[in-house]
Amino acid sequence: MSLSTQVEAFIAYLHSERRYSVHTVSSYNRDLRRVVAYCDANGVASWKDLHTPQLRQALSEFHRRGLGSRSLHRLLSTVRRFYEYLLRERLVYENPANGVRAPKMTKRLPATMDVDQAKQLLDSPVEEEELEIRDQAIAELFYTSGIRLSELAGLDLAHLDLSEGLARVLGKGGKERLVPVGGQARKALRDWLQARASLAVAGEPAVFVSLRGGRLSRRSIQERLRQWAQKKGFSGRLYPHLFRHSCASHLLESSGDLRAVQELLGHADISTTQIYTHLNFQHLAEVYDKAHPRARKRKKD
Repeated sequence: MSLSTQVEAFIAYLHSERRYSVHTVSSYNRDLRRVVAYCDANGVASWKDLHTPQLRQALSEFHRRGLGSRSLHRLLSTVRRFYEYLLRERLVYENPANGVRAPKMTKRLPATMDVDQAKQLLDSPVEEEELEIRDQAIAELFYTSGIRLSELAGLDLAHLDLSEGLARVLGKGGKERLVPVGGQARKALRDWLQARASLAVAGEPAVFVSLRGGRLSRRSIQERLRQWAQKKGFSGRLYPHLFRHSCASHLLESSGDLRAVQELLGHADISTTQIYTHLNFQHLAEVYDKAHPRARKRKKD
């Protein structure tokens, strides 16, 4: 089988058997197509012929072309998983990625809003117009529960229990979890569900629909959120994960319960959640530098 044929089989396996999200499968496919192009250009005709030195050379070449350390780490992880699959299928005899390290990755802290920013943004007056009511409900739900864009876009009416203040979302790897829906978000969602009745086509299960009455796409949610923030006078760039990061950071700052935040966000590994402890320490350090009388450097005489 050709290089591309085996990649296609692996992508089908991720989609049908592992139930990976469309976004994750697309990332795997993009990374492997990059490696296929390198192999084609360097005379590597089979995955058995790609060895550790060549893979190192490929990563170096991708880096020279401008691929960052975070992308290289993801690509190397993709290749490693791909070869694990090929080994199980007995199509190769070794995993060349096991002997390769990607460049050291600098840890970037996610951007967040402070509590006052979030409150000012969400407490702004809402126009009595269907799309404005919908966009307010989207923003409230993002902030109250910290859900991902794909989880909000895939939310159906049957997954929403406003009387109990809960929503059932489908996360990464097809894993379901329950997330809380706070009081302000419940009110915003009830207002939207009333307005939704005049827009949604018959039988449409999605909570959030477009003017045409069908499910609102992820790209449309991102764009509407950006426009909504501009109308509210928000100075920065507003995107779904900014709400997610802010929700997690504000909860952790108030409660200190890392495990609860991990469960809320649907993180498989608590180390992913621990980045929010660094955010809180950074905030503490900034407050300290501004407020503590012994923190400021003394002026030279």
